[in-house]
Amino acid sequence: MSDLQIRNLRPEEISLAVDWAAAEGWNPGLADAACFAIPDAQGFFVGEIDGEAVATVSCVNYDDRFAFLGFYIVRTAFRGAGHGVRIWNAAIAHAGSRVIGLDGVVAQQDNYRKSGFQLAYANIRYGGAIAAPSLPPPTDIVALDKIPFAMVETDDATVFPAPRIAFLRAWINAPGHHGRALLRDGKLAGWGVIRQCRTGHKIGPLVADDRAAAEPVVQALLASAGSGEIFLDVPAVNREAIALAESFGLKPVFETARMYTAAAPPLRIDRVFGVTSFELG
Repeated sequence: MSDLQIRNLRPEEISLAVDWAAAEGWNPGLADAACFAIPDAQGFFVGEIDGEAVATVSCVNYDDRFAFLGFYIVRTAFRGAGHGVRIWNAAIAHAGSRVIGLDGVVAQQDNYRKSGFQLAYANIRYGGAIAAPSLPPPTDIVALDKIPFAMVETDDATVFPAPRIAFLRAWINAPGHHGRALLRDGKLAGWGVIRQCRTGHKIGPLVADDRAAAEPVVQALLASAGSGEIFLDVPAVNREAIALAESFGLKPVFETARMYTAAAPPLRIDRVFGVTSFELG
């Protein structure tokens, strides 16, 4: 254990953590690494032994109050030697006094509780093969990058605990990402992004006033991506979001435990129809 050296991953090295996540079956997006580096370039850590990477973790500080932890991976051959605890502690220290959130594997909930995390709710990944819609999207659907970004920023503040302006700009405009929005009486009623992943496409975030607003946004996103496998990560406490996923024929394929080190932030979870990513919240 004393041979482990912990350092920050440089922005161009974050792809290492993303590749490991892919090997664990988390199916990250093709442009995730570049986007994930934006909120907090110092928030990604690697543990090395004799220069060989054996563990990773991230703890991204969004502002002076909120951080999100992810990419907690120790290579199989190096587990059980205390390396995970050491790199975990480095990540927690990086957050300081901030409230920390995470989406953890359900089986590890007890271990996370020992570090002060408490369960808020489950997130469920729905997936399945979907054919691209044959009908054109409604006329009140527009490309997300064509509406004033301030509208997106204001709406995102209802569903995320901290400002993530630069990240959202990058996420919307990243290669292989497509964003769509629904306007009602000139106001933003629903919006989302679909991105190409190692397998198929994921929709996230998907934010809407109600299911009636979310559904045409999903249809427009599917039209932009074409046929294939689609994944949508849904808060289990949002029954309308679950009903929406099921209406497209998607089935549960994975589940995480959304946990926080303090009381869950007062967010409009009823408006979250798709989580941006399990790694960064």
